[in-house]
Amino acid sequence: MPLSMAPAQSSTAVNVDAELVNRLYRRSGAKRWALSETDFAAALGRSITHRFENQPPASRDVQAYLESLRLDDLALACACARGHEPAWEHFVREFRPALLRAAASCAPPDLARELADSIYADLFGLEERDGVRRSLFDYFHGRSSLASWLRAVIAQRVVDRARSAKRFEALPDDESALGPGRDTEAPDVDKSRYLSLGRSALSAALAALLPGDRLRLALYYTQQLTLAAAGRVLGESEATVSRKLERTRRELRAAIERRLREVDRLSDAQVAACFDYTGRDVAFDLARTLPSPDAKAG
Repeated sequence: MPLSMAPAQSSTAVNVDAELVNRLYRRSGAKRWALSETDFAAALGRSITHRFENQPPASRDVQAYLESLRLDDLALACACARGHEPAWEHFVREFRPALLRAAASCAPPDLARELADSIYADLFGLEERDGVRRSLFDYFHGRSSLASWLRAVIAQRVVDRARSAKRFEALPDDESALGPGRDTEAPDVDKSRYLSLGRSALSAALAALLPGDRLRLALYYTQQLTLAAAGRVLGESEATVSRKLERTRRELRAAIERRLREVDRLSDAQVAACFDYTGRDVAFDLARTLPSPDAKAG
């Protein structure tokens, strides 16, 4: 009996033989990650939709396509997207070095580690839509290896960051084109104010965190422990430390933005300028603001 799969955002139901799905499921090793055949079939359905868009493919084309997929990587990605801990442990252990290498190949050293770690939250899926957690893994369709796909994601993040930074660069005025030798860069009288507001907002945001979250940040940034080492201190898995760190970073940024807007009454442009200045200021160091990691998490 055929299995009908109608992936999200698709107007076409694709009939795939249930025996084929079961065979691919067993070949993928999905049971290792406690991934259900239903969830695996849904991942196959998303992959089919992405490959054939809204054009109904012939059954033989679907079978040939599914047989060509990296099924083991697809099963792992799907299990991670569903939050299965064994899959996450394996992913962090086996793919974190590749993520770090990919980030180091296209970003400055001081940015590479942050870039590699920041992707974990999107992979796990902290954002929810209509009550469903959205994971970046849902966009992996198994056509390439998972390692290759992750390198492409990292490269795109570098491009996105560059574009985002570019949006806040001031456009030159007419006088800037008058030629060399002219002092066209006036001092920004608001810089010290923005730095002061940024530091105050960060201190307030850190003070509002749970003790365990502050300790986790301190271990990672002040002591520069690896995720695995911080996990041993806290009694958490490496994957759990990574997810909680990224969640805390997002909460900090949101709290800082909220204070700058609601308490300090800054506009969107001023908030952006505040983040720009604090991000480039050597003295603005998260490690200096954090408590000693010797403190108890409570």
